[in-house]
Amino acid sequence: MKTALICGVSGQDGAYLAKLLLEKGYTVVGTSRDAQVSSFRNLLRLGIREKVKYKSLVPTDFRGVLQVISQVKPDEIYNLAGQTSVGLSFEQPVETLESIATGTLNFLEAIRFIGAPIKFYNAGSSECFGDIGDRPADENTPFRPRSPYAVAKSTAFWQVANYREAYDIFACSGILFNHESPLRPQRFVTQKIVAAACRIAKDTSEKLYLGNISVKRDWGWAAEYVEAMYLMLQQEQADDYVVATGHSYSLEELVAQAFNCVGLNWQDHVVTDDSLLRPTDLAVSKANPTKAKEKLGWSANYKMPDVIRMMVEAY
Repeated sequence: MKTALICGVSGQDGAYLAKLLLEKGYTVVGTSRDAQVSSFRNLLRLGIREKVKYKSLVPTDFRGVLQVISQVKPDEIYNLAGQTSVGLSFEQPVETLESIATGTLNFLEAIRFIGAPIKFYNAGSSECFGDIGDRPADENTPFRPRSPYAVAKSTAFWQVANYREAYDIFACSGILFNHESPLRPQRFVTQKIVAAACRIAKDTSEKLYLGNISVKRDWGWAAEYVEAMYLMLQQEQADDYVVATGHSYSLEELVAQAFNCVGLNWQDHVVTDDSLLRPTDLAVSKANPTKAKEKLGWSANYKMPDVIRMMVEAY
């Protein structure tokens, strides 16, 4: 029986990953900044709250990271912790860089220090690519980060690559494009849109305020994406992979789909608000996930219209 340590287990991806690994017979240990007071609401929602073991851990504390890894003795570590919002990163750039980059470095250095054959997964991000126009990004596309979040994720990505090459550590980064689910908090635009559409459908006079709805993104289903994370650590050789559907849609199309699912015309209820525009944003985000399909045997079953429909149904 393998043991997995999931850092950031209370988030969307952490909860779905914990469920997947439990189904595969793993002992799952999840970390949170204060495990004694955390509600682990997402784990409760998936019905696995009592099946996971918990440790308190702040990833920026190297001594704490070393202590937890020494106690748990995991076969695999999934690093999903850190500040997860692109928008918030413009307001908290220092916290964003430290929580993502320093946290990742501490895990890698602890694995090197302990010397055990621990496999490490790092949550990368498509935001690292920046604005690449209509060209689909793959694993060889250069990074041009345009937000503090993307800068932090790019730093963590290269840390992982460096430890893999310099110290022969089994370390991978999954370069995940946008992936959503009912477990997303409402500060994420997809859940904000779904929740507003469902409320407005109940005869409220509410308006939905959004920023730039012409941006294009590749949106997938989070519960599928954690399968790709797991598969990366089952390979003989550690490597990095783009994880995406390969299909991009505009935010306007996503809004239209959400309102269509509740029988409404979005144009009657949505207002553009310039105060919600970001200092810099990506116009188009497109992916080429061929390598994941060929090497991992993984491909997405659900695209944006399916994802939004399932989120509306869950709401």
